[in-house]
Amino acid sequence: MPSDQASSPSETTALADIVAQIERLSRRIETPCGDGQMVWRVWGAGKPLVLLHGGYGSWTHWLRNVQSLSADYMVIVPDLPGCGDSATPPEPKTAEALAAILVQGLNQVAPPPARIALAGFSFGSALGGHVAAQMGDRIDCFLTIGAAGLGQPRPSLTLARVEPGMTPTQIAGIQRQNLVTLMFGDAGRVDDLAVFLQNENTRRSRLDSRPIAFTETLIEVLPKVTARLGAIWGEKDSTCAPYIEQKFGVLRTIRPATYCDIVPDAGHWVQWEQAAPFEARLRKFIEGGS
Repeated sequence: MPSDQASSPSETTALADIVAQIERLSRRIETPCGDGQMVWRVWGAGKPLVLLHGGYGSWTHWLRNVQSLSADYMVIVPDLPGCGDSATPPEPKTAEALAAILVQGLNQVAPPPARIALAGFSFGSALGGHVAAQMGDRIDCFLTIGAAGLGQPRPSLTLARVEPGMTPTQIAGIQRQNLVTLMFGDAGRVDDLAVFLQNENTRRSRLDSRPIAFTETLIEVLPKVTARLGAIWGEKDSTCAPYIEQKFGVLRTIRPATYCDIVPDAGHWVQWEQAAPFEARLRKFIEGGS
């Protein structure tokens, strides 16, 4: 298992270089967001596939997936408003208002009449439901991954906080433990790159996603969605593991034909921890399989 020691400056530079190398393969597009810009990154060509990251995250929640998926799709990954490189959104910071910023941007990044495959991770699934509702028939299919916005029941999780004055080693230890608590099913898979990304993403986030993620906003908006629906959870997802089948039942009450699947031996961040099995399911869903 990796140690809790902070990466040396040279190791941190090497981790940042991995991110930069993948980012350089993308096309960067900016669209309006409040008084600033929302930043989108695009890889590949073909059917548009939009990937929305989780709370306190950025496009790097999909770092392990964008290159392989771009062999088959035009992969479009924004930094959500108030996250990563995107500007802080104006008030009100509701799911509907944030989704409207995304919809405005998507109409520029993937203009009509292109039909879009949409996938949202965690908090991104809650926003994705509102995007799908607002865009109507432009969204061909919508897949939630470790969905937020489905209300209770939800296991109680306690995450440690990074406090001012902490050393890099202390910060690395906290971020690694938080990944074990929240994001991974197997602590042994928490690598230095994941710790680096967790620290960068949470440090830069200016949007508190919890007032949206911990509500039933996704349940409330899904009846307005015309796209095919699907849901995936990691078998060991700490946000839902005891209740996955119950969540599937909620979704099938809304839409009986909802595609539901579980990725074995994976936690919440399933697309990172079990990238290949996750991507196989995503491709199958996009192409209309069940």
